[in-house]
Amino acid sequence: MSAYHTIAILLTLAALAAYVNIRWIRLPATIGLMAISLLISVVLVILGEIGLIPLRSFAQFVSSIDFGDVLLHGMLGFLLFAGALHVHVEDLRLAKYPVGILSTVGVVLSTFVTGTLFYYATGFLGLPLTYLEALLFGALIAPTDPIAVLGIVKRVGAPKQLETKIAGESLFNDGVGVVVFLTLLEVYRRPESLSAAGVAKLFVQEAIGGAVLGFVLAWAAYWMLKTVDAYQVEVLITLALVTGTYALAETLHLSAPIAVVVAGLFIGNRARIQAMSEETRLRLDVFWELIDEILNAVLFFLIGLELIVIALQPSYFVIGLLATVASLIGRAAGVGLTITTLRLWQWLPPGTIRILTWSGLRGGISIALALALPPSPARDIIVAATYVVVVFSILVQGLTVGRLVAYFVAAQGPMPDDVDAAPAGGTA
Repeated sequence: MSAYHTIAILLTLAALAAYVNIRWIRLPATIGLMAISLLISVVLVILGEIGLIPLRSFAQFVSSIDFGDVLLHGMLGFLLFAGALHVHVEDLRLAKYPVGILSTVGVVLSTFVTGTLFYYATGFLGLPLTYLEALLFGALIAPTDPIAVLGIVKRVGAPKQLETKIAGESLFNDGVGVVVFLTLLEVYRRPESLSAAGVAKLFVQEAIGGAVLGFVLAWAAYWMLKTVDAYQVEVLITLALVTGTYALAETLHLSAPIAVVVAGLFIGNRARIQAMSEETRLRLDVFWELIDEILNAVLFFLIGLELIVIALQPSYFVIGLLATVASLIGRAAGVGLTITTLRLWQWLPPGTIRILTWSGLRGGISIALALALPPSPARDIIVAATYVVVVFSILVQGLTVGRLVAYFVAAQGPMPDDVDAAPAGGTA
């Protein structure tokens, strides 16, 4: 099947599912789309097992879509740029310590805690998994998805500071999580050729290099935007910035997600204020919001369809549930240690640890990274466990995090805009 026909089928199915959701089910868009596609997959598998439909044909269609390639080398750059475009640098500056530490130290700590727990869980069940393979699972499950939860957080009237922490941390920990995963994967593939210094150098090269590249290319785009006043051309420049930055970063072996996030922050703040007319700002926002909505509709629908081709043996459901517990404990460890340390010198609202832990939804990036692992018995276990964690995360955490946020918002009342700068012991 040609790429055109594949895209046509996915867009049609996603549009129908979005219509059904908005017309009758009325769940948050991403959650509703994935729930519908998951239900379709379950029905197709059941009908295929009893011989009423040719399940092999559906499986071949889904298998023909390289999920990892579609997301990591297609959708991800656009989604991250669209998200970063609306994060205010001034808000991010006020929350720079929580966001910076959560998206770095928090991700690394979560990787090791989750990986260690997953290693012992698989060992207890007698499944063949080395400690390094378990750490790979910890790394790929560490990145959180801001898309599914931000809309919920906004609807319940969460404080701007909390919203900025969730958005900023999620945008950056996507990039850092991918870097940690790729670093561990390089060690996994070539254990004899990399030293501790080599691993550290690879990590710094990917992360810092990606940030520098994103800044330099965004500055060039900013200069171009400043010298013209035609929204068609300016929107095209931002589109070229995303695709060009992502492609060049991958070619130079730098972190493409971090590069795109930095470029999005630069364009969404300095370029928006100093290089765009009011009409261009409006057109730019509409364009990227539409791109964001369309790609997310296809992505979350595709996540549900992946059930058709993922071999979920009964034992994998058990390890998936244990992996879910391990990922929540790992997330709580990374968030808890970070927030507890930060509270020594700045005020943070009650419930921050619980909200950030439960709002850390996993999404398509985790599945894409799992599918990128080389074929092995361990890969099948990790892919199945990742899928269970993602489904639980989106359906269970996604549907309940709004109530958790609303509870703490109601309990603590309004907070000042500069609360992140308040000293330890300050009042809200």
